[in-house]
Amino acid sequence: MILREHEESRIVEMAWEDRTPFEAIELQFGLSQKALVDLMRRAMKPSSFKLWRSRHRGRTTKHLSLRSPEISRGYCPTQYKHK
Repeated sequence: MILREHEESRIVEMAWEDRTPFEAIELQFGLSQKALVDLMRRAMKPSSFKLWRSRHRGRTTKHLSLRSPEISRGYCPTQYKHK
């Protein structure tokens, strides 16, 4: 799959967000979790990739099957405040 630069940038941003599940990235861009990990490995410096990888492992909000049913949105209410 060939991604445009702005799409790749958005995927990386979504992958870093705590509340955006991997399934949302797959639904929107067609990338499986394995393909996302490969993209993150290519797009980031090794130290940044290791930090991201350790951060998202086991994070319940990144996996819909582990997520509490009380979380029904993909972002924090304070994330997109108007200035």
